Amino acid sequence: MSERRERKASAAQQSRHAARELAVQGLYQWQMTGKSITAVEAEFRSQLADDDLEDHENWVKVMEIADKALFHELLHNTARYKTELDREISPLLDRRLEDLDAVELAILRLGAYELSRRMEVPYRVVINEGVELAKSFGATDGHKYVNGILDKLANRLRSAEVSARRL
Repeated sequence: MSERRERKASAAQQSRHAARELAVQGLYQWQMTGKSITAVEAEFRSQLADDDLEDHENWVKVMEIADKALFHELLHNTARYKTELDREISPLLDRRLEDLDAVELAILRLGAYELSRRMEVPYRVVINEGVELAKSFGATDGHKYVNGILDKLANRLRSAEVSARRL
């Protein structure tokens, strides 16, 4: 693969990762405040830059590189399908859904949405993104928990893809 194509792929991957970062933060805010998902998105899109924050913590800087259409889809559809996603996640947990850390819950809902509704995204990418988001925003070992739950969910929702990968 040429260096130019690698950079382009890398830029596309960064753009999608940034969209997922924003979606997790938006879902967290939605869960904690009870604001409408539309209001949450509007707040994210209207933020002013804060020069005191590091680039990866500054929503404006992240929004500049994010795939905005993907951000919108992930944010709105994860909220829209919350009930169904929670039904998929709940049986895999070792505790009640309400007892999960709010950041981990947002990440699990996002991962469940992608595993169940975005079949063009390989399951391993969904799991990896969930783990990376949990490392960035979650509790110290939260990424291990997210990894385990998303792995189980991938086995349930995408058994043919998972089986084919293991052959």
